[in-house]
Amino acid sequence: MKRKPKSRPAKPAKAAKPSKAAKAAKPVKPASSAPPVIDQLLELKNPHSVRAVLSVRPKDVTELRFYAEPKGLWNKIAEMADEANIPIRTLPPPADKKGRAPVKQERTGHAVAFVKPRQPVSLQSLLKMPDADESQSAPLWLALDSLQDPHNVGAIFRSAAFFGVRGILMTRSQSAPINATVHDIAAGGVEHVPFAIEANLNRALKLAKDAGLWILGTSEHAEGSVWEVDRRRPWLTVVGNEQKGLRRLTLEKCDHLCTIPGPGDVGSLNVSVATGIVLAALQQPF
Repeated sequence: MKRKPKSRPAKPAKAAKPSKAAKAAKPVKPASSAPPVIDQLLELKNPHSVRAVLSVRPKDVTELRFYAEPKGLWNKIAEMADEANIPIRTLPPPADKKGRAPVKQERTGHAVAFVKPRQPVSLQSLLKMPDADESQSAPLWLALDSLQDPHNVGAIFRSAAFFGVRGILMTRSQSAPINATVHDIAAGGVEHVPFAIEANLNRALKLAKDAGLWILGTSEHAEGSVWEVDRRRPWLTVVGNEQKGLRRLTLEKCDHLCTIPGPGDVGSLNVSVATGIVLAALQQPF
């Protein structure tokens, strides 16, 4: 008796191969306007930066630890934390890497505050023009083109807060993060100057121009002096990387380039020092 052949399941029909045109037409992802979220808890050791956070956003301070009896400004900070119902702990001094107890406590070494980082704002919010009667002088903004040293970034935030800068634009890649070092070096400046973090600096500079700002580039190779810049304009001043300065595409977006003339034998300044001088020059009376 012959066996009946087993029936095989039908093979599914092959999908048609997409055409070359279909392959080339990839869906375009819409650009996100939401600023990036910074979620790493910070350990701040500068009493001035801690006091600034307690004054501006006390709910973001999660805990205050003392390794010695609080004195001076730290004593005031302990009072502020107690009024805000922030947990305060007193612990023995931490040992060094070799397990030895520290011999003496430095100004910033005998206490630490655990703080949630300040979040960046949107570019649209950062570039908002002030009302005519809100400021007696032309408003100023800053942009940092790939600065990588957090000490420089912190010092710039401190100068920006001193000179009343309305906001700082930063790049997302190849830039120092807004970490505890930046907060401590800024001595409270991060709490008083909003900042935006953008993936594409050139696009952000174009949007700044559309918002009515003028772009001022800084370079040791520029011919114009910062003391000759028209201070009546709302400037967004761009400072460059510690080694390479402003990138080529950034230079092309600038409306004007300036330098800081100096009579000495050294041809350049640290970027944070240069930024402070530029801000001071732009704040001079018309």
